[in-house]
Amino acid sequence: MGSGADTPFEDLVNSPLHYTKGSIEVIDFILDQQMGYMQGNVVKYVSRYKYKNGLEDLKKAEWYIKKLIEVQEDVERRSQTKQKTSY
Repeated sequence: MGSGADTPFEDLVNSPLHYTKGSIEVIDFILDQQMGYMQGNVVKYVSRYKYKNGLEDLKKAEWYIKKLIEVQEDVERRSQTKQKTSY
């Protein structure tokens, strides 16, 4: 199983190199921490940017962070409104 004498093929589906740097795969960390879709994407894009799409991945992570902030602000706003109307 190799493309040359001793060079193995990269498994782009199951274990792409840009997700397997270090001792744990990014997906395993995301699942272990029970992250949602947006938070998981932040971790994914930040962890792979050096090895895949550079600045583009950082900008994608930034987009998801901004969206998470919007969602969290909305949750907190609703919670405050609910508290005020329950008196």
